[in-house]
Parts: sequence; C-alpha cells; structure tokens
Amino acid sequence: MAFQTSIELLRFHWVAYSIYAAIIISVVAWFGYNLTREEKAKSVVRIPFYGYIAFLVAGGVGHHIFTYNMIPWVSEDIMRHNITPDKSFDIEIANHQFKMPEKMEIKKGEKVFFNATSHDLTYGFGLFRQDGTLVTQMQVNPGSRNDLLWTFNECGEFDVMSTEYAGPEGNSMKVKKAVVVTGCDQKGGNS
Repeated sequence: MAFQTSIELLRFHWVAYSIYAAIIISVVAWFGYNLTREEKAKSVVRIPFYGYIAFLVAGGVGHHIFTYNMIPWVSEDIMRHNITPDKSFDIEIANHQFKMPEKMEIKKGEKVFFNATSHDLTYGFGLFRQDGTLVTQMQVNPGSRNDLLWTFNECGEFDVMSTEYAGPEGNSMKVKKAVVVTGCDQKGGNS
C-alpha cells in the first residue's frame, strides 16, 4: 500500500490515530477505575497493565516505522540528488508579490522542481487544491537555497499561496490556478 496524495495519507492516519487514542483512553479509564477500588491492585494485575503500556509504545512507534516508506515524497526527498526533474520553475518573491510563470502546466506523474528565491522577507510557497487543502509547501528564506521537488499524482488546478506570516500584506499573497495538472482519464478523475 502506497499513498498517492496527502489526502489519502491523512485519511489513513485519522483512522490509525483514532484507534490509538481510544486504546490510550481505555488505559486511563482502567487506571482511574483501579484508583477508586477499595482493595489495592495485586502485583498480578500490574503485569498486564505494564504489558498494555508496552503494547501502546510498540504500536505507536511501529506505526511510524512501517508507514514512513508509504509516504510517496519521503523516498523522493532522500534520493533527490539522483532524480532529474521533468520540469523546473523559478519563482521570485519580493514586496509580498510572487513573480513566476503565469500558468505552470504539468502532466500527471511528472517530477517538478520549484526553485524559489526571496529578496526581502521569509515567505512560504504553498500549493493548495481548490477546496483549500494543502498539497505541499516550503519555507522561502532570503539568502538561502529554497527548492522543492514534487511529483504530481493528482490532476486539477492548484493555487499558490504564502504559508508564512510576512506581515499583514502577506494575507493577499495568492495566485489562483497557477499550477494546472493534466493527464488523468476523464472517467476516473485522479486515477
């Protein structure tokens, strides 16, 4: 199982963390119940309790160890020095304005390199779906290398917005439908 989009990953983690939280709440309830009992818990009861805690720790750590490979952008980020992008876009930011190509057209599955430069403040470069959910983002610091390698696995039009606070003027830093990703079949949408 590999996740193609951040939405799929979020759904999976929502289910996993909801189950994990319910188990932790049950531990707290069990502990609270044992505190209210008149007779003290025997040593034999403590062994399952600590076993339960060990299970929770192993489950929480194991969840992250076994799912980090399923996040598509992790291996891409680690191996990026070996990856040649299909397209590259330069973005300049100054005075609370993005300077970039009017439309960045990309095909589904292409690896795209965004190279962003700030000339004055710390800004953010975020790609957002039309429903307002975040696809990816990076911080853009002046005088630093700021780049992002991303593979687009979903089609649609994406807005670019600053994801960092750069004063009140930063609230208007939005370019609607700046990135257009095509190449999905008409029936299946993002398949």
